[in-house]
Parts: sequence; structure tokens; C-alpha cells
Amino acid sequence: MSELTFEQMLEETLKTIHTGEVVEGTVIDVKPDEVILNIGYKSDGILPKSEYTNDLSINLCDAVKVGDKMDVKVVKVNDGEGQVALTYKRLIADKGSKKLEDAFNNKEVITAKVSQLRNGGLSVVVDEVNVFIPASLVSDVYEKDLSKYEDQEISFLITEYNPKKRRIIGDRKQLIVAEKAKATEELLARVKEGEIVEGTVKNVTDFGAFVDLGGVDGLLHISEMSWGRIEHPKKLFKTGDVIKVMIKEINGSKIALSVKFDDANPWKDAAEKYAIGNIVKGKVARMTDFGAFVELETGVDALLHVSQISRNHVDKPSDVLKVGDEVEAKIVDFNEENKKISLSVKALLAPEAEEEAETVDVEAVAEENAEA
Repeated sequence: MSELTFEQMLEETLKTIHTGEVVEGTVIDVKPDEVILNIGYKSDGILPKSEYTNDLSINLCDAVKVGDKMDVKVVKVNDGEGQVALTYKRLIADKGSKKLEDAFNNKEVITAKVSQLRNGGLSVVVDEVNVFIPASLVSDVYEKDLSKYEDQEISFLITEYNPKKRRIIGDRKQLIVAEKAKATEELLARVKEGEIVEGTVKNVTDFGAFVDLGGVDGLLHISEMSWGRIEHPKKLFKTGDVIKVMIKEINGSKIALSVKFDDANPWKDAAEKYAIGNIVKGKVARMTDFGAFVELETGVDALLHVSQISRNHVDKPSDVLKVGDEVEAKIVDFNEENKKISLSVKALLAPEAEEEAETVDVEAVAEENAEA
């Protein structure tokens, strides 16, 4: 019986491997473009960087260290140079595909980092498997610029899984809609109309501002931003402002807000401050052909009819007044229900003119007030 050579005995101790088999290897050398592993076979295994990851920005010398143990998949038993060709990313991709398939079947939430901004959506990589999230499914509102999601971790559902066609679709919109619905339900359960809460201005438009009340948006309409007149919501608020608002109305999931608090209502004590006969000062805020509106305080305007501006005949208010002029006048009419106040400068003139001032055409003033 012939004796076995040392090489033959050594070979018998080594395992047999096959293409597609998953083996454990120990890193024995790391180069910038490849990793060399001892896989318990007669030849070492070679793992090129391109088979380690799709992320070419990764530095292999930082990612892998000599002595590390890792599972790899055999691509070729003999790569043509007597070495075993290995892949790591395909093994991870197999696991990633199974993970995504399970998530699709079980409607599980996946979290991953956005790897690329693509035309029409976002691309994320889950264990070396690419998932595409169309722009229409990124959020519950249309977002033209998706750059804010670059390199960000996001959560989503898998709504389409077809690895044969390399079509795996993610949906983030469903999660946002569900989260908002839950937040709305929780908010509506703890707040009521008339309650004052704190919120953050999320967006300012021509007609008002949307305020985040904690995952739920409420609308602060321009008419509820001040007791007085305002030029534009952006004159008062900007995105990011933290403000106190009152829940004015709850209609289903819609919440109307106001910052016109009762304790600051200028009409609260108006009956006393602006009683008929009181003398007041104010600034001309705007003018019409029939008179000038004088701001007595924020939120309280009074009409100075053209017939009450001077002892002399005045064709139109702009002949003797301009916006910003300060005037002193007497209250000649006060209507709290309709929030109407009428003024007269003539009533403050010399005694000989008082008789004329008292002949104010009350009906005419009332008619102009109604038009205002």
C-alpha cells in the first residue's frame, strides 16, 4: 500500500466547495481594491471591492480588518488563476431581498437612508437592494424639491415587490397620513373650542398661516390675526414662530384658530370710552368719497363724515385730510352691536358753529356707515 504524500494528506483535510455555496472566511489581507480570505480551501478566496459593496466611496481598509470573520458566497471555485472568486454584497442582497419580501407580505415598516435623488423620486438601499420611492409617495403633500431628503433616514412601506423585474416600490405617504390621523385624533380628544394652546407657524400664505399644534395643522385666517387691519400675514408672522392661539372652531378634522383674545378686544370697554359726547383723538387710516375713517386704537375705526370735517363746505375728504393726519373729534353716534362710531370735528368748533354742527344729517351718516 502506497503512502500518501504530505500534500495529499493536507488536501484531504480541506473541505470541498461549490459555486453558490455560502462559506465562512477569515480575513488574512486587505488591499484598497480587494480582500483576501482563508475559507478553509486549498486556495484563498478573493473578494473584490466591487463585490463587497455598491458604495464605491467606502474604504475597504477601514471597513474590513485582518482577523475579521465574515460569511461570503462562492462565485467561482477557480477564477482562472487558481483562486476562489467571492461575493459579499450578493449574499447581503439575498438577505435584503428576503427582508423586503417579508416586509411586503407583512406590511412591516422599513427604515433606510436615502442613497440617491432620482428623477421623479428617491432611491434607498436596503442591504444592497435598491428600493424606489416615487415623488408622489414621498409625502402627503406635493414636494417639488426633494433635496432635503438626501442622506436622510426615512421610514416607508413596501407596496410593490417584483425582484425579477427589479421593481421594488416604497411608500412613505401612507405612514405620514396614518401618523397625522392618529395625531389629529389624539389632539381632538384633549382640546376643545375656546382653549388656548401653543403652536409653531409652519407656513404663511396670502390668506393666513398654518400652525403646527403638535403633528396637526390648524388654520389661522388673516381675519383672526389681529383686532385691527393688517396688510399681509407675513407682516405679523414668519415660519418657525412659536405663538399662542385659541381654538376657535373644530369642524371634523379641520381646526380654525384665532389670536383675537377676548381680554385684548378693543370693543370690550368701548361703550364707556367712546360714549356719545366724548372727545377723542385718532389718525386717519383711509379715506372714501363720503368721509375719512379714523383709527382710534387698533381694531377701532370711526367714520368722520365729509359733512362733519369743517364748518366750510368740503367736496371730498382728501381736499383737507390725508392718511396719517391726527384729528380730534367728538363722538356723535355709537352703535356697539354693529361696531360703528361716528365723529364730528364741527361739533368742537366755536359756539356760533355748534348750532350748525348739531344739524348733522344722522340718516346720511347712518347710510354711509352701512356702506362701510
